[in-house]
Amino acid sequence: MTGNTLALMVTPNAGEECLRSATRSRAVEGIGRCDLEIETLRGDAAHIAFFHGTRRIQFFLDAAEEQLMEERVLFQSDGETLVGTLFRPDGVEGPLPTVVAGGGWCYVKEIVLPHVARIVAEQQVQFLGFDYRGFGESSGARRQHIDPWEQIADYKNALSYVETRDDVDAQQLGVFGISYSGGHALVLAATDSRVKAAVSVVPVVEGYDNMRRAHGEVAFAELEAAILADRRIRAGGGEGATLRMSSLEPWKELSTWPFPRIGEVFNKLRESGEAERHEHWSTLESTELLLNYSVFPFLPRILDKKVMMIVAEGDNITMWDREIAAFNDIASPAKRLEILPSVSHMSLYSDQRDTNVAAAKAADWFGSAFSSSN
Repeated sequence: MTGNTLALMVTPNAGEECLRSATRSRAVEGIGRCDLEIETLRGDAAHIAFFHGTRRIQFFLDAAEEQLMEERVLFQSDGETLVGTLFRPDGVEGPLPTVVAGGGWCYVKEIVLPHVARIVAEQQVQFLGFDYRGFGESSGARRQHIDPWEQIADYKNALSYVETRDDVDAQQLGVFGISYSGGHALVLAATDSRVKAAVSVVPVVEGYDNMRRAHGEVAFAELEAAILADRRIRAGGGEGATLRMSSLEPWKELSTWPFPRIGEVFNKLRESGEAERHEHWSTLESTELLLNYSVFPFLPRILDKKVMMIVAEGDNITMWDREIAAFNDIASPAKRLEILPSVSHMSLYSDQRDTNVAAAKAADWFGSAFSSSN
């Protein structure tokens, strides 16, 4: 073990509050009667598990965040100017493997991606998180319009941008996606030869079945009727309608993702200042495009890419059973499935510990994938 690691101080019989302090030291120490198990130790970060009675409690501790350089970057995508943040480990010279990442439904680049970037950087990998056209700081006259194929094009143009930079190893490029963009990452692995490694977290894999299952038969019929009415208005030259991303009262109000917990989490992210540019709505046409979205036709085309899928056990938002089916259809033998117990789709946003566990798995995957391709 090199460099500073963790000194962990705990107090007996404190349950989930067992952790009391973490300071930089030259050793790892457990003080008290909690049975500590260091599952991963990387620099100043550790995935720690302990037993309180018969209950196993785990968390990810980051005692001193990896020092990163953050650079605001702009690049072109089909005539639009996209804005991103490039995260690079501080003090590292020369070109580095680089991962490109966009967000999910109505995301802006400040949601989740910076947290993932800081952990991925521990593997000496750069990370570019960006806003899609029409979102956040990026240009685009039609705001909050989600066309998955335009978003995938934005990813490809982000790859085209990074491969021109002197600090990027253009032979070692990867993609990261979560939720809707988790599906995009799989499509990119199938369709862009520059992608050497991909991590797909709780991906949307099949829009039609996802929406029908999420809404139920009655509400789904109402959604289809709203989509058809909107298409007729747009065909006649009228302005298309909008639809909330989620609703706190889905039994009263139609939305794309009828899960109150989504609204609760995203409202907190915005109110906290972490995602102040987030808008909780999209064009109604975006949901129509979602109904025609499926990654399954692309999966047999993933032949020589290193692909990890991370699934939340019991995820009813993006259908964990269909995610596992998608994993099984990936042709590449260089693939891995991680199923996270006691983690939900939304806890990956609301609970930093769950975010960090998923990010650590992604970091290990990229680190291994890029080192083996040298």
